[in-house]
Amino acid sequence: MFNTPDKPIMYTPEQVAAMLQLSKSSVYDLIKRGDIIAKKFGKVYRVPVTSLSFVFSGLDYDLYKAEQEDLRFIDNIHKTISQVRSEQ
Repeated sequence: MFNTPDKPIMYTPEQVAAMLQLSKSSVYDLIKRGDIIAKKFGKVYRVPVTSLSFVFSGLDYDLYKAEQEDLRFIDNIHKTISQVRSEQ
């Protein structure tokens, strides 16, 4: 899967800044904080289009809520894992 002129799959931080009407440094700050997921290739970052979808869809909050729900049952999960391992 590669970028095509009509359907890019990755953007530069500069392109993201233009789309979001932010400064380039603000985008880099968002990347460093983990609010925008980016991959670093050598000295340059590339932002997958899916990362921008997550920013606007609120998926991060959904993942946070799911993690909190999982943590409520973490003791049961560890207990089950221990039981399965002891049966092997």
